[in-house]
Amino acid sequence: MLAQPPVWFIAIAFLCAIGPLVFLHELGHYLVGRWFGVGADSFSIGFGPELVGWTDKRGTRWKVGLLPLGGYVRFAGDADVASRPDSAQLSEDDRGRSFQLKPWWQRFLIVLAGPATNFIVAILIFTGFFLALGMPNSPPVVGRVLPHSTALAIGMQPGDRLVSIGGTSIETFEDIKRTVGLRPGETLDIRFVRGGSNYVRSAKIAAFDLRDQFGQSARIGLLGIVPSTQQWVRPPLLSVLPQATRFTFAITRSMIDGLGQIISGQRSVKELGGTLKMAQMAGQQARLGPFQFIELVALFSINLGFINLLPVPMLDGGHLFFYLVEAVRRRPVSDRAQEWAFRGGLALILALLLFTTANDLGSFGVWARLGRLMG
Repeated sequence: MLAQPPVWFIAIAFLCAIGPLVFLHELGHYLVGRWFGVGADSFSIGFGPELVGWTDKRGTRWKVGLLPLGGYVRFAGDADVASRPDSAQLSEDDRGRSFQLKPWWQRFLIVLAGPATNFIVAILIFTGFFLALGMPNSPPVVGRVLPHSTALAIGMQPGDRLVSIGGTSIETFEDIKRTVGLRPGETLDIRFVRGGSNYVRSAKIAAFDLRDQFGQSARIGLLGIVPSTQQWVRPPLLSVLPQATRFTFAITRSMIDGLGQIISGQRSVKELGGTLKMAQMAGQQARLGPFQFIELVALFSINLGFINLLPVPMLDGGHLFFYLVEAVRRRPVSDRAQEWAFRGGLALILALLLFTTANDLGSFGVWARLGRLMG
């Protein structure tokens, strides 16, 4: 078992992972904004007091803030970093470059560009991996059934080809692991083909506590089968980008499934991790090697894009929701309604930040140690 990396190593690894992703996210907003003629007053990586910065010839202040937990582009016409409308009177020149006075569809695309950039970054990373190393592409065919397993209990045999699990179509053995792994203890319909005949069996997925190289435990689901062959293939050049895109959105679907299970109570809310857990993961994967670290950066990028698309005021998804409402109503949502929505969104984000931080500290054993000291 490997020892945990030192705190300084974790901090550097986390900044190296999250800093470029935040920069590229905000750069997506900035570049599409410039494409539509929107001016930018400031471009910041991090929040709080400015540590270092410069002003370019267009008047945009590029800076690094003290708290490296995000970033923002403040466009002309924004009242604050959350892009709420500025009610002040604008000059004719400022009106032409104001974000708030652009058509709703241009504002929609400017906001969408940030999360979209994160997904593009992940797709490009996986494209590079697939070109350099190949991609996992084992057929969903049973090679061996493990004893005392769910697969054995429902009568699966070597040579069976899985078609779907719980309504999710299966194309590779990796799809099986991804689908089953998220559903420990759930009862699912498993469809497979044997000798040209179709079979459907209802089975309760076994739960297994898996420990990683650092001794941390994660509860996963296991069907109890081994693939007939382990294949890594390099896709044809013209298909590698579509394959990387499919792989990225398969991971995104897994994130959506996991979040849905937490909301519905199928998984514990203690599984929600926050910034401290992400930092720990960055340090661990950096210690394992560059490929593991870059793969984690791709996962962080997907996570950042996905979270920002949630329809929560203060996040990009909240803005996108308002612009869609504006498109339907043919007029913007009132300033008062937006004000209350942003306050609610800020309260929700702060509450979630506190909750996930408490979860992270609990996973590090902080609360258990405090309990022993107090007892």
